[in-house]
Amino acid sequence: MQPTLPRLTLVLAIALSLPGLALAQAAGTSAKATTVNGVAIPKSRVDAIVHAQEAQGQKDTPELREAIRDRLITLEVLAQEAKLKKLDKSADTAAQIDIARSNILAQAYHTDYLKRHPVSEAALKAEYEKIKAQMGDKEYKARHILVESEAEAKAIIEKLKKGEKFEELAKASKDPGSKDHGGDLDWNLPSGFVKPFSDAMVKLEKGKYTETPVQSQFGWHVIQLEDIRPATFPDYEQVKPKLEQRLQQEMFEKVVADLRAKAKVE
Repeated sequence: MQPTLPRLTLVLAIALSLPGLALAQAAGTSAKATTVNGVAIPKSRVDAIVHAQEAQGQKDTPELREAIRDRLITLEVLAQEAKLKKLDKSADTAAQIDIARSNILAQAYHTDYLKRHPVSEAALKAEYEKIKAQMGDKEYKARHILVESEAEAKAIIEKLKKGEKFEELAKASKDPGSKDHGGDLDWNLPSGFVKPFSDAMVKLEKGKYTETPVQSQFGWHVIQLEDIRPATFPDYEQVKPKLEQRLQQEMFEKVVADLRAKAKVE
């Protein structure tokens, strides 16, 4: 299998996506410092891309290094031709180079910050328990009929009181996802619904419907509760990677907000 390469910058992305730039497959060849028309391609440049690949789970192999070296040679050839044509003097090109440089520096800061400020196991477990508590320990199987006005909802409730079937009345619902299924919303946690809906739903007894219309931002609901069961929640180890990623993101967003607040922008 051919090794794949990361797209580290806007410029490198262009070079790596050009058609016909096949990866080198010289097994056992080690990448080393190279010169192209007298311009050096230092080994550190290869190392930087290898490290990025290792962070994505790829192994550092001679084949990978040779493939990277081969593409960097192509990149340098194209860059030299661009300079000969004075494309580096273009305002648009200069702007793209500046953007690429800023992007690389920002990414380096992001990586360094997360490395220096790891999320603790205690914080991860606390977040897990918090989310678990918010989600609740029960799932509800409900149906609903969604209409435009309170008057329409009240009319539906009166029909239910007279013995008409909820499933039949649901055909008048404006919810396209459930109207053809008798208003069935399947099993959900209360947090899966907007608050006015879930507040009304959890107060119902099994088999009962709301005798007062429930208003949400979507319209007016008539809700029927069919069943309740214990909720299943993923194990901590199963969700830990996503929790860590989310907490890291939230932490770094605060850092960015603080830096922007301190920055003198005119």
